[in-house]
Order: sequence, then structure tokens, then C-alpha cells
Amino acid sequence: MATKEIAMPGYRVFEYLLVLNPHSELSDKIVQIRKDFNKEYRISGVPGTRANLALVKFEQLEMMEQKIIQKLRTISMGYPPFKVEVKDFGSFPNHTIYLNVISKVPIQNLVKMIRTEANRLLKFDPDKSPHFMLEPQFTIGMKLKPWQYEKAWLHYSHQHFTGRFIAREMILLKRLVGERNWIVSNRFQFENLPVTTKQGELF
Repeated sequence: MATKEIAMPGYRVFEYLLVLNPHSELSDKIVQIRKDFNKEYRISGVPGTRANLALVKFEQLEMMEQKIIQKLRTISMGYPPFKVEVKDFGSFPNHTIYLNVISKVPIQNLVKMIRTEANRLLKFDPDKSPHFMLEPQFTIGMKLKPWQYEKAWLHYSHQHFTGRFIAREMILLKRLVGERNWIVSNRFQFENLPVTTKQGELF
């Protein structure tokens, strides 16, 4: 794509990922499950050091980042902290196994709000729409081969897992298109402020 070749600052294309992070104990448990999964089913690649619950993934020009940050901060200021509950395993037949998030509604409402208020800011390429995650989950294995999926699901469909955390912020991660490692762009606290207070703090 031509935009990737433009080297001028501000015109670089970044991938962005908006996530919730569980507390370190739960994150470590999920990362360990991924490591065990990769080893058992011969999955190449190294799992990340944190377990992120993705809300939105998109590509955008770096020059738009500050406008996106302002919009996400406005949304988070008016949104309350909420509990996220994780229980047992689920799958998309033939290719993906994940940990179920059973407290879907507050996450779905947040994602819908971001889609309504920020969708225009998150899109610069007509062929690449933002991906809004309306079925929250912690992926354990994806793009699996048939034998990997069948063998793994036979095992994980009978395994139990429970975990919970309070989501007090969302985190915007970024990486230059084509690179591997994510860095933190910004953090947005859920403050549950009334609209009048929220507007007052913006000016």
C-alpha cells in the first residue's frame, strides 16, 4: 500500500489495539495456558507477556493519534469501572480456542459507544475498517490446523477455569505496521463522571 512507503513523520501508518488488562495474577495464568498450549500442539511463535482483552483494532496515520486520544479520553471519563468474569473455554469450530468472558454486557456497551462516537476517527483506508470486538474473549490458540483444533478441543472442552478482575482503565497500544512489538500509547481511566463535569474538564 502506498501510504506505508511514506516516511515523513505524521504520515506513518500504525496499527492500534485498544485493550483491557487483567491484574497480573490472572494475566500470568492466561499467559501460562497459552505457553502450555503452544508447546503441546506445536504452535510456532512466542505468546506475549500480558493477556490483553481486545476492544478495537484499527490502522491509522500517526498524525491522527492525538485526536483519537482526546475522543477515547472523553468516552472513558463518562464510563464506570466494571467487573470482568472469565469462565471455562469456548471455541470457533476448526480454528480457534479461547477463554470465555461471561460478563459481556458492559464490554459490549463500551465497544458500541466507541464505535458510535469514534468510528470516523479510526478509519483512513476505505478497504480497512476498524475491527470492533463485540464477542470479548482471551484467545488461547487461533488459525489452528484441523488436527490441532480437534486434539486441543477434546482436551480443553473438559477443562475448567475461573477468573475475574475490575476494569478500571483501557489502554491504547500501537506499533508501526510490519513491526512485532506493541508499545503503550496512552491509558484512559474509567471515571464515571456526569456529562456536565466531563465537558467542563475538556475546556
